[in-house]
Amino acid sequence: MSTRSLFLSFFLRLYCSVFMCPVSELSVRVPWGEIRGKVWGPDHGRPVLCLHGWADNCGTFKTLIPLLPKDCRYVAVDLAGHGLSSHRPPGVFYSFPAYVADVRRIVDGLQWTKFSIIGHSMGESHTFSSLYPDMVEAVILLDAFGFLPTDPVLNLGMEEMLQYEKKTEEKKRVYTFEKAAERLLAANPTLSEESVHILLERGLVQVDGGFVFSRDLHFNFILIIHLSLSLSLSLSLSLSLSLSQHMVVTVPGDHHVHLNNPEVVAPLVSDFLQTKVISHQLPA
Repeated sequence: MSTRSLFLSFFLRLYCSVFMCPVSELSVRVPWGEIRGKVWGPDHGRPVLCLHGWADNCGTFKTLIPLLPKDCRYVAVDLAGHGLSSHRPPGVFYSFPAYVADVRRIVDGLQWTKFSIIGHSMGESHTFSSLYPDMVEAVILLDAFGFLPTDPVLNLGMEEMLQYEKKTEEKKRVYTFEKAAERLLAANPTLSEESVHILLERGLVQVDGGFVFSRDLHFNFILIIHLSLSLSLSLSLSLSLSLSQHMVVTVPGDHHVHLNNPEVVAPLVSDFLQTKVISHQLPA
């Protein structure tokens, strides 16, 4: 991309975010604390829930949403243990079913009964859509991995958690902002420098001497709840039946193209929302 194109892209995002798309903070109460997030768009806009990928936060949509139709109300959340949301209680495992339940808690808190989903990477977006098809108007999946059957690793996951709990409480490592950015980039080499800084806006907490990562390290443990082949096939069938009209589009880029280069993805997402959601009247 040329320097001129980069400048125009940056100017467009800045203009949209400042003049056309005011943003507010969100908090939804859950039994162990709160789910935090950000909201774009009018109060009575068509509801769209935006769900980030593993180890990211709602900042992953910061550059994309300002380029999308202004008729929608976009709610992007930090899932449990990510960003500024509360960590799960000690001894409680992170799992995809738990995240699906969290999505239900979030939309209940928002009092949404019909909405669309934009999901990146992780599996809770299409799993929720398969389990609650009557609630989901449309689904947009950004480089999502689908329903992948996994081997049962119940004992390994439990042992990992139990060994961690036996350790004396250790202080989180404190970083300078620059070192934290280096660590995030090393773990996610497809991120641009700007994208790293965006994710760190909610991914760091300032403490004495520097910054610590806000995410809960427990979600890096082995998942103890596996997805069997039969369940994977059942969920895939349910999703295909509930979403009879679908399309697959390939764009140049990598796993975070929607964040690094949102102008590549935005026209496709906007067209889909316009034709499949905004142009259709909600049932009375």
